[in-house]
Amino acid sequence: MSNNPPNVWVPEGQSAPAPYISPAWLAEVAWQAVKIPAPTVETNPKVGDRGATLVGMDTWVWATGSTPRSVTATATAGPTTATVTASSTGLQLSAPDGKASCQGFGIPWHSGMPEGSSPCTISFNRSSAHLGGTTPLTVSVAYSVSYTGSDGASGTLPGLTTTSTVDLPVAEVQTLTTNSNNPRQN
Repeated sequence: MSNNPPNVWVPEGQSAPAPYISPAWLAEVAWQAVKIPAPTVETNPKVGDRGATLVGMDTWVWATGSTPRSVTATATAGPTTATVTASSTGLQLSAPDGKASCQGFGIPWHSGMPEGSSPCTISFNRSSAHLGGTTPLTVSVAYSVSYTGSDGASGTLPGLTTTSTVDLPVAEVQTLTTNSNNPRQN
């Protein structure tokens, strides 16, 4: 079955109608032209001159301005238009020795933020010393893609996942906690 209209007879001296271009085809062309950048993030805490995070502490992670939550592109040919929308629900985090919990794109940390109030964190259970000094934090953003056409057509296109890696120093802090009532209880 073809999406093309039936053959049309054109009387002599008249112009042929514009060729039919489907919104689905225009949507694919628009999507192929879209370039979504790899995600960029910031983290907190940043300890010392290397900006390290700490073992056993939630590290806040949030997307920076160059990480789009959604992207829209439109293509037009003659009377036909297709608009493509790629959208994501958030960051996906992974790292050796790390346990991530991330909903959405995170929120920027600032002084006075209460502990546990970030929707996007990763916690490390050992320092990055055994990995050469930094732990690779992989950040991915998966986009689902849909389109709508000027003729009411709609559909989906293959999704896309963008990925980047941040080399994050993870430091370990040694502490000793004592209880004056019971020195054995920490």
